[in-house]
Amino acid sequence: MPFQELFDETLDVNSTENYELAVQISSANVAFCILDSIRNKYVLFRSFETDDTTLKIDEIIRKDDFLNCKYKKATVIIVTEKSTLVPIQLYDPAKKDEYFCLNHSHENNAAILANKITYPEAYSVFEISKPIHDVITSRYPNINFVHHLKPLLNHVYRVGKSFKDDYIHLHVEKDFFNLIILNSNSFKFCNSFNYRNINDILYYVVNVLKNFEINQETTIHLSGLVERYDDLTSLFSDYIGRLKFSQPSGNFAFSYVFNESVLHRYLNLFNLPNCV
Repeated sequence: MPFQELFDETLDVNSTENYELAVQISSANVAFCILDSIRNKYVLFRSFETDDTTLKIDEIIRKDDFLNCKYKKATVIIVTEKSTLVPIQLYDPAKKDEYFCLNHSHENNAAILANKITYPEAYSVFEISKPIHDVITSRYPNINFVHHLKPLLNHVYRVGKSFKDDYIHLHVEKDFFNLIILNSNSFKFCNSFNYRNINDILYYVVNVLKNFEINQETTIHLSGLVERYDDLTSLFSDYIGRLKFSQPSGNFAFSYVFNESVLHRYLNLFNLPNCV
C-alpha cells in the first residue's frame, strides 16, 4: 500500500475542530486532505493505494491519526462511473432507485444515494457499497457523501463559462474516464466511458469530437490519473492540438508543500469547498 503525504508544519492536531476533512474513495486509492478553515489553506494531504474493499478502508481509518479526529465538517467523495444525472425538474426522491437502474444494474449489498448539483441543475444518483457506507458512517455519523461529478462539473462550469468556444475536459480514473463539453454556459456533453487501455480513451474522445464537429486542434483540459509525458499524453499529442492540466481554484490556498501533480490528480478533492 504505497503511501504519499504532504504535511504543512503549521498543522495542529489539537485544532482539528477548526478544520474541514475531505476524503476520496476510488478503486485506485483512498486519499484525504485537511483544509484549515480559519486561514482557508490546505495543510495536509495523504493518499493510500488500495482497492476499495471494506476491510482495507476500515484499517486505513482506524490507523490514521488524523482520520480519528473531530472536524468542523467532513465529506466523502465517491468516485464511480455508475451514476445517473436527473434534471432537477424531473427529480423525485422516492424514485432515485428507479433513476439509477435506468442506466445501471443495482448491485447486491449496495446503497443508492443522490446529491444535488448546481451546474447543471440536476441530481447525481449513484451507488456505494453498503459495507463501505456503514464503515464510514459509523466513524463519522454526520458525514456528507458526494459523487465525484459534483465538484468536477462545478469546476468545468466555473472555468469553462469564460471560454468563447467549446471547453473540453477529460478526467481519467483507473478504469473509466469522464468527458465533458461546455459551450456558451451550457453543458453540451457529459458521459462516462469504461476503458481497457489508453487507445480506448483516444478512440472515444476523437469520435465524440467528430460527432460534435469540434476541431481536433482544440485544447483538452486534463485531470485525474494522467501525468505529463506519460503514455496517454504522448499518444494524445499526435491527435489533439493542445493538452492543458487543470488546477483547483477557489477561495482557498495551498501550503508550499503541495505540487502541481497532486493538484490536478486530485482536482475534485481539492475543489470540494466550491460546491459543498
